[in-house]
Order: sequence, then C-alpha cells, then structure tokens
Amino acid sequence: MTTKRPEVPAPPQSARPSPARVAKYLVSLIIVLFLAAVAAQAVTIIGPGERGVLLRWGAVTGTVFNEGLSFKLPIAETVDTMDVKTSKIETQASAASKDLQVVTSTIALNVRVRPEQVVWLRQNIGLDYRSKIIDPAIQEAIKAATAQFTAEELITKRPLVREQMKINLQEKLDSLSGGSVAVEEFNVIDFDFSEEFNRAIESKVTAEQLALKAERDLDRIKIEAQQKIEQAKAEAESLRIQSAALRDNPDILQLRWIEKWNGNLPQYLGDSEGIILSLPK
Repeated sequence: MTTKRPEVPAPPQSARPSPARVAKYLVSLIIVLFLAAVAAQAVTIIGPGERGVLLRWGAVTGTVFNEGLSFKLPIAETVDTMDVKTSKIETQASAASKDLQVVTSTIALNVRVRPEQVVWLRQNIGLDYRSKIIDPAIQEAIKAATAQFTAEELITKRPLVREQMKINLQEKLDSLSGGSVAVEEFNVIDFDFSEEFNRAIESKVTAEQLALKAERDLDRIKIEAQQKIEQAKAEAESLRIQSAALRDNPDILQLRWIEKWNGNLPQYLGDSEGIILSLPK
C-alpha cells in the first residue's frame, strides 16, 4: 500500500517577482555601482609631505594638488603622487685618490624634492627620478671630490672633503634636475682603504711615535745633564767660597772644631816625639 504525499499549495501568483521587475532591479544595481565607481574616480587624497601632479589623458597639465582632498574628472584625469619629504640615502662609492689609492667611501645624505618643481620633475624625469639622476649624481660627485685629495688628506682634511662632495653633488643635481632636488645634509661615515695602504699608514704612525719618543728622551737627557752641570757649578762655587773664607779667617777651623766638640777629652795624646800618653779617665 503506497502512502500519498500531501500536496504543497503553490504560492499565489502575485508573490513571485516578474522577470521585468528582476531586470529592473539588476539595471538599478548596475547604475548605482557605476555611479559609485565614477564618484570614487572623481576624488583623490594627497597625504602629508606629498604633492599630486594632475594628468589628463596621460599628459601633464601643470596643476598640482596639495595635501588633502581634491577632485578630478573620472577616467580622463589621473594623479601621480610625488613625495616632497626629506629622504635619507646611504650608499657606497669606490674611487681613486689623487695619489692613485683605491678608496671606498660610505656616504649618508638627506635630499628632498622642491614642491614648486614637481611638475618639471614629473614631466622631464619621471617618477623614478632617484635611479635616473640622484644615484648617478652621488657616484660622480664622490669620484670627482676624491680625485682632488691624496689618501692621507682624505683623513686629515675630512671636513673639507665632505664639503667638496656636497658642493659637487648639488651642482650635478641642479644641472640634471633643473633645480628640482635639494641636498640638505651630507656626511662621510667612513673611508675604507686597501690593505697595503693601511699597513703603510700603520708603519708611518709607528715610526712617528718612535721618533717622537726618541726626541723626548733626548730632551730629557739634555735637561738632566744641564741640571748636573748647574749642580756641579753650585757645589764648586760653594767650595770656592768656603776656601776663600778659610784663607781669610784661619781661626774658623778652630771655631768649627769647638762647635762640634762634645766636651770629652781624648784618652790618648801624642807629643812631638811620638810618645803616646794615656790620660786618666
């Protein structure tokens, strides 16, 4: 015997959305999403320490957006963001000194893009301006400055070397970037020389120290000898004065003997014939 399932009543015809209404909903949703996308394309936000260069159909317009919220034409216009904050760069460069010693310099510097020059920089150099102009300019500035000094002068005249490198770099950047990039700070962290030069410097320093020690020892010996001479002169002068006093005053010896006598008579006396007499105590 089979059990018959109860029939589920069909929903009323009016509860089902018609195909036309579904299509209308989909079209409305597509329009809303399109308008939202267009609205998003019309707004751009520039962060702190940045500038926005406006492009229309890929061409630089000359308009610059400052920090904050700005508006542009959707699709037709885009914005390239450029950083104008101070950036730190640390790099190394190998060059030959004036006396043909190979020197590796470790450099740290601060650079920044001048805000009023971002349009020129974007239009003529591009967004990858660091790899195109800054890094090559640093290498060239270091090589040019290093060649003006001997290896020893790089150490003894370090502030002058640093200043010359900074001047060279700024001049090179001005010529390459149209004055768009400024060098704010430049420091030489270290100079690294070849092993042969390091040994030569060490030997020279050792020789100078030994020579200085020998010179000081010689000065000390001279001073000690002069002190002995002066002491001998003083002793000779003292003897001369004493001799003159004894010659002019014969009784002074007897006076000195009396001053040193302890009051005891000698136990033995000798006469002119060499006889020794024992005196009673």
